[in-house]
Amino acid sequence: MKKEIPLRLSVLGHPQRLSVFRLLMRRYPDRVPASEIGAALDVKSSTLSSYLSALMQAGLVTQTREGTWLYYQVDLGGIRETMDALFFDCCRGRPELCLPVRADWKQENTGMTDPRYNVLFICTGNSARSIFAETLLRSIGSDRFNAFSAGTKPSSELNPFAVETLRAKGHDVTPLRSKNISEFMGDTAPKFDFVFTVCDQAANEDCPAWEGQPISGHWGMPDPVKAEGSDAEKSLAFQQAYGTLKNRIQAFAALPIAELDRISLQKAVDDIALNT
Repeated sequence: MKKEIPLRLSVLGHPQRLSVFRLLMRRYPDRVPASEIGAALDVKSSTLSSYLSALMQAGLVTQTREGTWLYYQVDLGGIRETMDALFFDCCRGRPELCLPVRADWKQENTGMTDPRYNVLFICTGNSARSIFAETLLRSIGSDRFNAFSAGTKPSSELNPFAVETLRAKGHDVTPLRSKNISEFMGDTAPKFDFVFTVCDQAANEDCPAWEGQPISGHWGMPDPVKAEGSDAEKSLAFQQAYGTLKNRIQAFAALPIAELDRISLQKAVDDIALNT
C-alpha cells in the first residue's frame, strides 16, 4: 500500500477535518472559499487553515488562488487512489466484497416495475430554484422521472416571482407548494434514485445519508430571491435561474441512465453542473 494511504486515513480520522472534507465533497464540483467553509462549519479561520493544510498535504484537497481569494476543492485523483487501495489491497484483490451497497445500481433498476426514476431537488427555502427544477423535470421527463422538491428551511409560500415565471412559461402551478425535507424521510417516503442540491447553503448542511445511496449531485447557482432592484430586474434574475435549470434538466433527462454504471452516471451528473 502506498505510504499516502495511511496518512489520508489518519487525516480523515479527525472529526473536524472529516467535516471539512465532507462539505467539500457535497459541494463538488464547486471550488469553495475558506470563509464560506468556516461560516458553514462555525470554525475559526486559524483552525480551519490547519485543517485544510492537513487535507492538502494528504492529497485529498486542492487549493487555487484568484486574486486575494483562496478556493478549495476535493482532489478526485487522490480520493480514487485511496478507494482503489482499500478495494484492491485491503479487500485482498476481491473488491466485490467492499463495493457500496448499491454498486448493482444499474442491474437493480433494470428490473423496476415502475420504469421512472425518483428524483429529489433540495434548496434552503424550496420557494424558487428547487421548485423550478421539480416543475421542469416533470414537464420534460415525466415518462422517465418522478420529480420532487423540498427545503431544509422551507418558506411558508412560494416566491411570487417564481410562480409568475412558471405561469409565463406555461406550467401548471396549482400543485406546487413549499415542503420540508422531513416529508421525504422515513419508511413511507419514496426511495430516491437521484438527489440534487441546487443551492450552496443546502449543500453545506450535513443532512443524514439517504437510504439506498442514491446518485447525488450539486447544481449550485445564484439565488434569484436575493436579487435587488426594480421588479423588472428581479424578474430577470428568476428568468435566468429558470433558463440555467432548464439546460441542466434537459441534459439530465437525455442521459442513457440504464446503460451507465454508477461511476459513469455520477461523472455525467457532475459534468452537467460544470458545462451548463
